[in-house]
Amino acid sequence: MLDEKLKDKFKDYLLEKKRSRYTILAYSKDLDQFFEFLKENNIKDIKEVKRETVEAFLRSLFKRKFLPKTVSRKINTLKTFFRFLVNELKVIPASPAAEITHPRIPSKGPRFLSRLEYGALRDAVRDNPRTYAVVELMLQTGLRIGEVARLRLEDYKGKQLYVRAFESHEARTIPLNKNAQRALEEYLKIRPKSDNEALFLTRKGTPLSIRNIRASINRAFAKAGIENATVSDIRHTFIAQQLLQGTPVIVVSRIVGHKRTETTSRYLDYLKNYDFQPKHLSEL
Repeated sequence: MLDEKLKDKFKDYLLEKKRSRYTILAYSKDLDQFFEFLKENNIKDIKEVKRETVEAFLRSLFKRKFLPKTVSRKINTLKTFFRFLVNELKVIPASPAAEITHPRIPSKGPRFLSRLEYGALRDAVRDNPRTYAVVELMLQTGLRIGEVARLRLEDYKGKQLYVRAFESHEARTIPLNKNAQRALEEYLKIRPKSDNEALFLTRKGTPLSIRNIRASINRAFAKAGIENATVSDIRHTFIAQQLLQGTPVIVVSRIVGHKRTETTSRYLDYLKNYDFQPKHLSEL
């Protein structure tokens, strides 16, 4: 029988490495799927898995119409898992996934909101101080949605905002312009009285969750008539706007919390054909 405990040990390993909970969840689902494939093919021991086994699994995914991007993630899962079995548990001598190559994935690049779109987004949430503050803060700082949800009342320091470390992201302090400050001050006037230290609260005084924030912004997108947009596009737009203004890549990278400046630099290629007037959001 396949040792199901290997998956639990791998999960513990990922937790120790401080991988994000979303990554751990995705990897766990990928491994469940892979183990199911092994059982269906009468493979009873992880030591029996060969490169051909992994390739057969990937072919089965393509036959089931999985997208190349999804298959690529599953390859990453298997490479990491088997590397763990080799280096950490030492239950196999070599990884059967080591030489597996990723499928080619056409790159569409990030989506940026146009001036009309982020103007419409603001208008859609203007009557809700809390959602307006969240949207304005993200537009003016490029914060990740998880970072917004983790903000505490004490992190707002007027002209600056302290962004706490979480998972693999380091803590940082970022500047706030007048628009972001004004939006936060208006929200604080109606913030529910609560002993909870979270900056953004529900009406009941409990912390606003990532799910709450995403749902609110998605409703705002729909109300504003903005199609095919996600919460992450607000962050992309901030990065694009900063680079088009001429802000140095290394400065933008620090503000948005990129681990590598190369990640920020990549946006320059996407901006070549982007029709965006380099006017600061705060001027609108």
